[in-house]
Amino acid sequence: MTNSYQTDKIRNVVLLGHSGCGKTSLAEAMLFDTGATTRLGRIEDGNTVSDYEAEETSRKMSLNLSIVPCEWEGHKINVLDAPGYNDFQGEMLSGLHVADTAVIVLDASAGVEVGTQLTWQMAVETNKPIVIFLNKMDRANANFQKVIDELNKMVEAIFVPLQLPIRQGETLNGVVDLLSRKARTGTGKPSQPPADLADDIELARTQIIEHAAEGDNALMEKYFAEETLNDEEIAFGLRARIANRQIVPIFCGSATNNVAVRAFMHAIVTIFPAPTATEMKATNTKTNAEEILKANPTGPLALQVFKTVNDQYGRLSFMRIWSGTLKGDSRLLNTRVGEEERVSGLFMPRGKEQLSLSEGAVAGDIIGVVKLSETKTGDTLAEKNHPLSVPMFKLGEPVYAVALTPKTQGDSAKLGPSLTRIIEEDLTLRSRYESATRQSLLEGMGEMHVSIAVKNMQARFGLNVDVSIPKVPMRETVTKIASAQYRHKKQSGGSGQFGEVWMRVEPLERGAGFEYKSEVFGGAISSSYLPSIEKGIRQVLDQGVIAGCPVVDVKAIVYDGKEHPVDSKDIAFQIAGRESFKLAFKDATPVLLEPIMNITITVPEEYTGDVSGDLSTRRGRLSGMEQVRSNTIITAQVPLAEVQRYSTDLRSITQGRGIYTMTVSHYEAVPSHIAAEIVASAQKVTQ
Repeated sequence: MTNSYQTDKIRNVVLLGHSGCGKTSLAEAMLFDTGATTRLGRIEDGNTVSDYEAEETSRKMSLNLSIVPCEWEGHKINVLDAPGYNDFQGEMLSGLHVADTAVIVLDASAGVEVGTQLTWQMAVETNKPIVIFLNKMDRANANFQKVIDELNKMVEAIFVPLQLPIRQGETLNGVVDLLSRKARTGTGKPSQPPADLADDIELARTQIIEHAAEGDNALMEKYFAEETLNDEEIAFGLRARIANRQIVPIFCGSATNNVAVRAFMHAIVTIFPAPTATEMKATNTKTNAEEILKANPTGPLALQVFKTVNDQYGRLSFMRIWSGTLKGDSRLLNTRVGEEERVSGLFMPRGKEQLSLSEGAVAGDIIGVVKLSETKTGDTLAEKNHPLSVPMFKLGEPVYAVALTPKTQGDSAKLGPSLTRIIEEDLTLRSRYESATRQSLLEGMGEMHVSIAVKNMQARFGLNVDVSIPKVPMRETVTKIASAQYRHKKQSGGSGQFGEVWMRVEPLERGAGFEYKSEVFGGAISSSYLPSIEKGIRQVLDQGVIAGCPVVDVKAIVYDGKEHPVDSKDIAFQIAGRESFKLAFKDATPVLLEPIMNITITVPEEYTGDVSGDLSTRRGRLSGMEQVRSNTIITAQVPLAEVQRYSTDLRSITQGRGIYTMTVSHYEAVPSHIAAEIVASAQKVTQ
């Protein structure tokens, strides 16, 4: 691709939908029809432009967001092919963030699936115009009207078919373009539509003209006066209504057989919103003033990284230019860290290809840059005299975690850097060290998401780790007031050790942490030894008393004790403080606390009973159920110990049609019979 395009000749579309609906096949057909490739790649053969990672070709599914631009009718179409599997919603959101239109692809033989609902919700929440492409219309059981009826049941929206399928028995021969009233077959050349569709075409076209007229006051006046609009006016009105998210146009075809893909691209360049229709809020980091960025090539320069790839050759940063014009070799300010970056080596990504861009790029375009040193996903680059920061999209909280144990000493050294680099690429991945269990955790949106991240670290960075289910980060606390005393006395010829501490422990409110207080009067213990006693207690707080879990929400009060004029010293009172605390703790009816999660589950209505029943077996407490069209939204609280692998279980219960989110709510006492088993197990380990 050597041509340069002005902003109004660029279209940014993201392909979304349920896994297996044909997004990658559609992108492949678009590349082939525009001459960007000389053969029509197939997912089954592992030779598509979009799915080029080894893991993608072996699994025959998209795992990463790919950028595959193509040229059509004097326009550049930046196609962003997003994964369809729910685990990779971070990639979907990245694509949505920089696209101007969301194209939701449906399998016309399967209809509305859970991935359809998920991506629709994402597009609505990010305020993106939505377009529907009914793929696989060549399937024998594909039903155009049935899918539209299902869409109407799923959401409240005005769906406007802009194409009708031409079927002969079970064969898809092409589509009727309702804007031009011409038939388009696989070759894309216009012809006369079948006579038996004449009435349907006229009815649908009349509705289209009415929708277009509502997009502009002048068009409405003309339509009332003349009862018709010309093709350019119809396109103008539809473009305005799509950009304002007032209608959802519907197209159809077959990507694998390359039927009606050319007609779809014609619609993209004629009625899809250009980047000029998208506005982005930004903050001037010098003045803290908010600015509205439009895709204006002469505006202040602001480009944002929406995806990062780290490989053995360095870092690749993929960016959208929200405003201004980027020259081929520039020095720009990273407004997050306040450091200058040299922006050079510009390229146009097309799958794994890097097509050189020597002349730079304009507002609205999507480009790649090599070897930025400080810039990460979400960062904005701008001019020093006009420093702008564009916000990133909101990410969901992880719902699945694994504990990582390096296999060798060398792997231990690689663990931190490898996690840093893999998390740079995918912001829905998180890593942290859980001090309560002394484990390194990798968290993500599901089992496949985390598993592939671990494989990528091994393949790219040579990191070898053992993976296991994380231990539940429990806590220990007390429920009653109790007292104890402990005397530490050690004599070994010469100076000995002596310290005696009388201590009381009391429960505190949840979340209060630890408090230490002295009620010693009359000099029984010198004030210089009180910090030593606290130091001894704090040694226990991390290690635990009954099950090796951190101690929380406890108040320790020293109220008496004894010291020796010669043998008393710091270490003696540390030991006496530690042991008296343990004794008092054990007498204060200690309990284990476990994390309780807030969980929100969305399932088709027919699975409501199965899911709610399963939650009750997991010690869950239902807090609400809401019916939203054909779905049930279940809210509940459930112990983390019971839902560490819930993503796999929910998929099994609902045949892959359930989704959920989960966040920590609070800590709560573990039932006594379960706590007894945990304590007994912990004591066996220490013996």
